[in-house]
Amino acid sequence: MSAVEVSKANKFSLKLNTIAPDKSISHRSAMFAMLASGTSEVTNFLRAEDTLNSLEIVKNLGATIEDDGVTIKISSGGIKEPFEILDCGNSGTGIRLFCGLLSSANGHFVLTGDKYLRKRPMKRVTTPLREIGAVIDGREDSNLAPLSIRGASLKAFDYDSKIASAQVKSCMILAALRADGICSYTEPELSRDHTERMLQGMGADIVVDGLKTTITPMKELLSPLTIRVPADPSSAFFFAVAAAITPDSDIVLEGVTLNPTRIEAFKALERMGANISYELTDNRYEPIGDIRVKYAPLHAITVEDNISWLIDELPALSIAFACATGESVVKNAEELRVKESDRISTVVEGLRACGIEVHEYKDGYRVVGGELKRATVDSDGDHRIAMSFIIAGLRCGMNVTDLDCINTSFPNFFELLQKITKIEFKQ
Repeated sequence: MSAVEVSKANKFSLKLNTIAPDKSISHRSAMFAMLASGTSEVTNFLRAEDTLNSLEIVKNLGATIEDDGVTIKISSGGIKEPFEILDCGNSGTGIRLFCGLLSSANGHFVLTGDKYLRKRPMKRVTTPLREIGAVIDGREDSNLAPLSIRGASLKAFDYDSKIASAQVKSCMILAALRADGICSYTEPELSRDHTERMLQGMGADIVVDGLKTTITPMKELLSPLTIRVPADPSSAFFFAVAAAITPDSDIVLEGVTLNPTRIEAFKALERMGANISYELTDNRYEPIGDIRVKYAPLHAITVEDNISWLIDELPALSIAFACATGESVVKNAEELRVKESDRISTVVEGLRACGIEVHEYKDGYRVVGGELKRATVDSDGDHRIAMSFIIAGLRCGMNVTDLDCINTSFPNFFELLQKITKIEFKQ
């Protein structure tokens, strides 16, 4: 599947209950089962390339996997040295969290990924891990995968992170669980907290006080995880933007995690004028519920706070910026440059191709709202860029190339999109 032609959409009213399961929680469910006694049960696991790679790695580390197509049962007798190189595919979450999980395990482990992942910076996790005794090596002095890890004894630590990153925080929490004393991790701004919530639910001694997280090492294995993975708000957000930019449209996104660190993009869209409401339906590990989005004329905003809470949704939010009245600004988002692509550049180039005036800065960009025009946009192998500009096509028609990347996070994206508009695949 190399390209798609998207037709302009008419108004629509939909309920979607098959949004892709949450990617972050699915990754963690597979990994955290390695820290538990007994059998963990995960229902509604995301069956996408990235998360299935994590599940395969867990299997290569010695876990027994039973999968009936609905529930995945994971039984671990402890981490074993693998026969295979551990391939994380396109997943930065996968490789960085596995660094923390494996840094104190007995054995030798090699983590790698696809050509895009092998270009992404790893020193943000390998440097603090090395400082506490981890034995890690890789290209460019452990900055680039493949990464070689030899399990070692880890020292207790008090780490002040310079960046707000759930991946770095989660890596260090996993390392702390088997360090030789009580550890703390402080971040400059609160990042996603799935790791803390899930591990606390399994019995880990983790205390969160504002920006500081204190971790007491495990004295024994944790309780098994029993979880139904909610819908992914980052995936749901594409369809929220679809409703917000298509006049007279209305969509209900069912069973989404309403974790406050994950719905910041919806709050930003609300600030732009979209009519958005939330209904809580469940609360285990995470608050879960339905999000309803109704079309309303949009106006420009500035996004500069809690950037880590909506970093993945900024490309899709930028499509809303292009359809809004006024000039929207993104600041403090330099982290976008080290995602699956340089997302600042790819967003700017894509919007300019669509006839939108955009100004690029080191840590963000400024979008002057206007009239989107049909264009051909290359995703640069980045799933979120691909899906964002496909959604832009609902406003004006669009051609988007390099689509295989979408399978890393949202395998049924096109199935849902066809409920809204006509699409045609090209070779």
